[in-house]
Amino acid sequence: MSILVNAGTKVLVQGLGRTGRFHTDMAIAYGTQMVAAVHPSKAGTVEHFAGETDHSGVPGRGDTYELDLPIFRSVTEAKDATGADASVVYVPPPFAADAIMEAAEAGMELVICITEGIPVADMVKAKRYLDDRGTRLVGPNCPGVITPEECKIGIMPGYIHTAGRVGVVSRSGTLTYEAVYQLTTIGLGQTTAVGIGGDPVNGTNFVDVLKLFNDDPVTEGVIMIGEIGGTAEEEAAAWIAENMTKPVAGFIAGTTAPPGKRMGHAGAIISGGMGTADAKIDALREADVTIAPTPSDLGAAMVEAMG
Repeated sequence: MSILVNAGTKVLVQGLGRTGRFHTDMAIAYGTQMVAAVHPSKAGTVEHFAGETDHSGVPGRGDTYELDLPIFRSVTEAKDATGADASVVYVPPPFAADAIMEAAEAGMELVICITEGIPVADMVKAKRYLDDRGTRLVGPNCPGVITPEECKIGIMPGYIHTAGRVGVVSRSGTLTYEAVYQLTTIGLGQTTAVGIGGDPVNGTNFVDVLKLFNDDPVTEGVIMIGEIGGTAEEEAAAWIAENMTKPVAGFIAGTTAPPGKRMGHAGAIISGGMGTADAKIDALREADVTIAPTPSDLGAAMVEAMG
């Protein structure tokens, strides 16, 4: 089992520039069903991909791959022609919110936005637009979503992932990779890893993902990685205390961050005494989350939590 994506997910890409093309190539090599691209000025053409298969991905696909990806003028055209049910957005920041709303208007079930630096006002507009529709947004400014050996949507390195028993949800991209690598090394593996992004206005939050993992019969435990800023971790802690039936291990980044100083992500800032690492850690501990003192202890904390 998995959450959000699996081997049957059909993915289209919005934004086929240098970054989008590179990561689309990596997704195809992993075994992801990439079925279309959207680029108005290249509509009616195809983008050719070929290379060596990423053997950490879906087995049995051979040593090489070759694919002509059709390009469409709009998300609606691409969806109607290919049956795509998920979109990944690599569109530049000034236009990314419009790309998200276009995907939602087309009825995409899942939109994963990798783009960093989208203006907050644009995301406020996009999030309000999505409220009236059935589209789930992951991101922006996130590494994406991966169900190991089935589907990789985003910029994460596929080779560190392996199918297993633990779900991962994180605001930090690099710490997601650290947690995943440790889970792979100790033999627990992952059901799905979800990077929700570190921007102040995003789509899917901790509670949304925790609910999905809690309902997934294969996920036996969850690693949750937060950081300073906002109240998302405290809200997650309250939900865990009341509803979570599976063990959770956690880590909060930014324990040494000074107030008023943005650390990395746009949302990672302590303002008005709110969003401190200590407050988040205390809330999670009260919810019986096993806290890893450093990122290198994430795997050990998960083992401890699973008892």
